[in-house]
Amino acid sequence: MVTFAIFFTLGVWVLQQQSALPDFAWAWLLMGLLIPLLIGTQRAWLSVRSESNKQPVRPELVEGHEAIHVSTSSTRTASYFALSRALLIATLACGLGFYHAAWQAQQRLSISLADEWQGRDIEVVGVVAELPRNHEHGLRFAFDIEKTITPQASVPPHVYLSTYFDKKSPPLNLHAGERWQLTLRLKQPHGSSNPHGFDFEVWALENNIRAVGYVHNKGKNVRLAARADGVFYRIEIWRETIRNKFNATLSNAPYSAVLSALAIGDQSSIPQSQWQIFTRTGVNHLMSISGLHITMLASLGFALTYWLWRRSVRLTLWLPARKAAALTALLVALGYALLSGFGVPAQRTVYMVGAVAAALWLNRNFSLTQILSIALLGVLIPDPWAVLSAGFWLSFGAVALILYVTAHRIGRSHFLHEYLTVQWAMTIGLIPLLLALFQQIAIVSPIANAFAIPLVSLIVVPLTLLGAVLPWDVPLWLAHIVMDGTMQLLTWLNALPQAVWTQHAPPVWSVVAGMIGVLWILAPRGFPARWLGIIWLLPMFLNLPEPPPVNTLRLVIFDVGQGLAVAAQTQHHALLYDTGPDFSGDADSGNRILIPTLRALGIAKLDGLILTHDDIDHTGGAASVMQAMPIDWVSSSLPNVHPLLANLSNAKHCQAGDTWQWDGVDFEILNPDAASYADEKMRDNNRGCILRISVGEQHILLTADIEKEVEKQLIAEHADKLPTTLLVVPHHGSKTSSTEDFIAATLPDYAVFTVGNRNRFGHPKQEVIQRYADSGATLMRSDEDGAILVEMNAQGVQLERYRKTHHRYWTHIAQASVESP
Repeated sequence: MVTFAIFFTLGVWVLQQQSALPDFAWAWLLMGLLIPLLIGTQRAWLSVRSESNKQPVRPELVEGHEAIHVSTSSTRTASYFALSRALLIATLACGLGFYHAAWQAQQRLSISLADEWQGRDIEVVGVVAELPRNHEHGLRFAFDIEKTITPQASVPPHVYLSTYFDKKSPPLNLHAGERWQLTLRLKQPHGSSNPHGFDFEVWALENNIRAVGYVHNKGKNVRLAARADGVFYRIEIWRETIRNKFNATLSNAPYSAVLSALAIGDQSSIPQSQWQIFTRTGVNHLMSISGLHITMLASLGFALTYWLWRRSVRLTLWLPARKAAALTALLVALGYALLSGFGVPAQRTVYMVGAVAAALWLNRNFSLTQILSIALLGVLIPDPWAVLSAGFWLSFGAVALILYVTAHRIGRSHFLHEYLTVQWAMTIGLIPLLLALFQQIAIVSPIANAFAIPLVSLIVVPLTLLGAVLPWDVPLWLAHIVMDGTMQLLTWLNALPQAVWTQHAPPVWSVVAGMIGVLWILAPRGFPARWLGIIWLLPMFLNLPEPPPVNTLRLVIFDVGQGLAVAAQTQHHALLYDTGPDFSGDADSGNRILIPTLRALGIAKLDGLILTHDDIDHTGGAASVMQAMPIDWVSSSLPNVHPLLANLSNAKHCQAGDTWQWDGVDFEILNPDAASYADEKMRDNNRGCILRISVGEQHILLTADIEKEVEKQLIAEHADKLPTTLLVVPHHGSKTSSTEDFIAATLPDYAVFTVGNRNRFGHPKQEVIQRYADSGATLMRSDEDGAILVEMNAQGVQLERYRKTHHRYWTHIAQASVESP
């Protein structure tokens, strides 16, 4: 079981690394060869082992020496067959995992929104399939389509929608489980593609979302029924009812969203500032329905049922108390997990509780590793994409570590000693995974978890659940008071200067070495030289990314959707040019894309930040970047009273003529001139900071959102500085820019359009694309190519189109078109 589960997982993981789905003919060939071999090997192994057990062992007889030799030979043969059997099981499991995941993917990908129906009005009837979540301008929710009204339109049955508040029409008041007729505008799932970034497209595939879009306010949007039939719809209605009760009871209490997350798994309303504290102190695993909470409630259900059941002779004779208690524990775990949204940690816990219950009902003994293996298969068989989520590895990794440090140990320890042992194992054991997944470790995590686990798990969660089911408000307020005290302590820990260790993304080989080191350190007492495990951990920290050589520039033109953000790195310096758009609420390009990528690339601080002009698609992520990274200076064309520049002592205006050199790479500002800051009539776009970066005869020109007037001025004043190897096209390819004269003056080898997929502006315009194509430039687009990675030295440039080089079978191929107005 254990071998099968491990190699099944390996097969599933290998499939998720493929750029295309495999030919299923190989699956039948694999099964046709391996299964007969496995059956034959199994029979031979059993036969040899049976014969070995029958051999006489008589060492007191002279002729018995031959018997000893025969017995040893038989044992060796049995071992060979056992090894062959294990290898065949591993190979078969790996193949099954690989092709099972491929089959699941093929079924999902076969359902999609046709290209011709992207961006068009489609009338449908369906059900709000989940708890609607608030965003800055409306609601987000999953929607199950039951009927398509628009003739000839074909849409996937499960889509993800947004509503947007409109002054001309009242906001839609949608609730879980309601049936609605809606007018939708849909598109195929498409996310940004950046190094170490979140992959929205695989998230959509895992959640069976084959189209995303919004409700068109001018269409026909009518509620048809207050409640649709279906168990899962009923669960979502309960979840929304509980959330509404929490909101009404706690009103504006600061941690009401945390209590909602603990009761129903709704984490979307927790403010980013609170999430930051939870993450930096290492207790974020407690602020949702985790396996720990479900296990605690299931154990409570088991103990209570067992105690009550034993009080009745009739019930005990009808069904043993342990079996009744096991069934109760399973039902409690399943109910709480469904209420939470049934995420990977919840699934893992339910399957483990189910395995224990099955063992009790079947009167069999399952080892702890077998139980964990059953849970592993239970998660991956219905959801093979779970192997790509951080929660999968952290959840199963944490449980495996607990088993490693507690199971099969000699002697019985005091419960406090076991608790401290588990906390030590979590602190040390998860270091490789945390560095690989998030590039940070909460140094204060052991202290934070020492008080947060008992307070949240034993006090806050039970009181919150009581408040959810009882008609009284007192339990909720008590839970909030305890949560408030917990947050005071966490906030103090978060404020410590070295609360978090952040670093680059370690290489894969160093993560594997770190895992070996963890197992060495946590080995049982008496294992020789356990301190040597520390040496195995060191490569993750010491193996730094290789910086660019002298006279070399590395550039990342980020895929941030409709916006601009570019990182420039030399041997000892780093610069960020614009910060992309603000998405909604607490989410922006800075905290979602730029910081994770810069940190993973080994850029821990910025020597400079240039904010070209006051447009939200260029400055939307600035606040997050400023908060997360030290910055030596900020240069911009923003007014001095701008909120982003408030309280900054290192801010200055960008100005034509500014020059500097870093490690043999030259930087120069070409626009705006000093006089432009006194011109109140000048558009912000035309005051944008233009940056020229040069190494020898190779040049890169970053042009922000300048328009025709500035292009003409540049030709007049800086004609000798305009020829360029790579040009980030002005204003995303708008028709207000990129005149024929400007293109002729720059004559780029590469022209990069930074645009969002199917953006509402229609960028880049077709006539602009044609002009650059006619000039002989190689065209690249962030919506089609993802992030553009550039390395430039005096000999030339090397480019990588991240979406193409890291293509997976689910990667969306963008269609260069625009939504209907």
